[in-house]
Amino acid sequence: MDAIEIARRMAELGSAEDACQAYTLALRGGTLAPEEEMEAAVYILQSGGDYKVAYTCFCGLYGRGVFREDCLSIMTAAFYEPNIKLLKARYEKNCRALSKYPYLFRKDFPAFEELPIRFYPFDDDGYLPFFPREGRFGEYVNFKNPVIGRNFFHDLENPILAKDVYSQYELEYLNDNVRRSEDIARENHIYLHYSDWAAFCAYLQCLNVRRLLKDKKLVFLIGDEIEQYPIDFKARFGIDYSGFEVKPIGIRDVHRLIWHTQLATHNGGDFFNEVFDSHPNLVILPSVMMGDVETAINTYRKNLDVIGDARTAEALLTKLKRPVARELFQLQDRTDKDIAVAIFLSLRDYAAQLDHTSRIAPALFFQPHFPNILYDLTLDARGRAVLSCPQLEQIRNSPVFRAFKYIKTFTPMRRITTSYGASNRFLAAMATVQSEEEREGHVTFDHVAGRVQNRSYMIDPEDRLYKDSVLVRFEDSKLNPKATFTALAAFLDIPYTESMTYCSTEGERDKTTLGNDIGFSTGAVYRTYDEYATDAERCYIEYLMRDAYAYYGYDFQYYDGGPMDEERVRELIRGFTAMNGLMCESWQKNILPKARLLRDGEEVADDEIVAGRAELLNRIIAQADEDRLRIAKLLSKDLHFVNKNGQPLRMMPKLELDPALLEQPLYH
Repeated sequence: MDAIEIARRMAELGSAEDACQAYTLALRGGTLAPEEEMEAAVYILQSGGDYKVAYTCFCGLYGRGVFREDCLSIMTAAFYEPNIKLLKARYEKNCRALSKYPYLFRKDFPAFEELPIRFYPFDDDGYLPFFPREGRFGEYVNFKNPVIGRNFFHDLENPILAKDVYSQYELEYLNDNVRRSEDIARENHIYLHYSDWAAFCAYLQCLNVRRLLKDKKLVFLIGDEIEQYPIDFKARFGIDYSGFEVKPIGIRDVHRLIWHTQLATHNGGDFFNEVFDSHPNLVILPSVMMGDVETAINTYRKNLDVIGDARTAEALLTKLKRPVARELFQLQDRTDKDIAVAIFLSLRDYAAQLDHTSRIAPALFFQPHFPNILYDLTLDARGRAVLSCPQLEQIRNSPVFRAFKYIKTFTPMRRITTSYGASNRFLAAMATVQSEEEREGHVTFDHVAGRVQNRSYMIDPEDRLYKDSVLVRFEDSKLNPKATFTALAAFLDIPYTESMTYCSTEGERDKTTLGNDIGFSTGAVYRTYDEYATDAERCYIEYLMRDAYAYYGYDFQYYDGGPMDEERVRELIRGFTAMNGLMCESWQKNILPKARLLRDGEEVADDEIVAGRAELLNRIIAQADEDRLRIAKLLSKDLHFVNKNGQPLRMMPKLELDPALLEQPLYH
């Protein structure tokens, strides 16, 4: 008995819930005849099943020319007509507001019934547009989708001009981030060009433009009115903006966040910071420990709570610029975001380049850093892999991150075995320069196991922080910097400026973090760190992270592509001598010297101490080997990675480069 027959039988027995589930399975099987699809969709809709399944089925049948009149009639009655009142009311309110707006030069709004597009609500977030004259449904659209899909701010020489912007989120983004003409003492309106008047009016059913008209930043140009761009406001409206004084960037002028994520340690993040340093449209601070940021915010909050007046605030908050301290004190409902922006704005060595005359408000460029990014992998009841990361949860729960409405996320990725080797080099170097007091109690964890469990490049489609994200290969940024940073600037919606053509720190060119290569040197691309990583360790990493290698365009250097059975994995693990050496060294230097062996309350002989310590180290490595084998067995399976709600994770999109800008062949 197939699914459709089971569904019919369940329906006969009056078991609506089971029947709906069976009909849904039958539809997903993709083998039903059109009349069976119609039967299933009607039953699901009438019996309280998942209406989206029925909706999608009706729309699909209509698009294939099957039962068109019936499908459209059902969809109109079930989904469109219950929402007509709301759509019409929104349209008429927008029309009334726009009819009084001075910078919309057409006022002949058609009647609601004459609009060329109907919007059929699909869910709480979006609609399916229907075009009656063409007899077709368009693609699903979510007007509030938190993604900025264009490089609006690529050219700041002239006022912003954007065509056919029908995203509520993007309209609000423009309005919130383009500064008022009065604040920069020059004409700076946002010119929105709509190619078709009737289509523009139709979208007013779903958009809310009334709030956006308050500051009179928007100029609407319809069709041929584009020839008026840019308007001479002094000649046409008698407004001379040059008579105003430039207003410095304020704390609450900063509405957008660029999150420079830490995928793993020694992944090239410092280099990206050096390229973005001195950008005139960024409030920037290079890599800083997340814990330090949170501590600083809490300290400022406590101090502000006991300060009685603005003059005292200026005097006591000495690390803040005096105007910033005064503004922060005077803010109502002060937030952690406000304090963080105030701190960043006051960094004299990093904020000096900020252009207070720019057409746009700056973005906060933030790279919160952690000693390590640690992932834990567990299987749910259905055998699917669920990832958890304490550092990511700390970011998700941060009041600073939660307060930003506009977030762009980019993640540098370096060849994983190279990044691993560089991390080991750093650990070895630190062991030689740190004092005994600094090293005390510190042990090196198993970075091989940590690397292969780190799936930072797999993102949760429901996670607000990754809705608008991209992954950038470190090798591309070094070998093809113009192509990489032109594309990255476009994604981040900032201009590609001269400051991005060189590396600097605190505005000083070719000043880099200790141990890093200077500027655009390609040395870090080809350095293999052989003395800090064995081939066995790197083969293990490549095999277990082959999904990342394939998706992001890295060829294998150590794994031969052959089968990997348990015995071969065990043989590889026996070759983890570089990692084992670092782990044992940290115990020997930082833990064992103060761990005395006692028997019956008396210290034992020195030779017994040496033997006991050796036995302990052997147990530590044996336990690590067991964990490595367990992880390899788990990751060797055909795992399906999901979030805590069971929804599939997906690979973070890779930044695509313009082939015309490539200076060297793409790295593999």
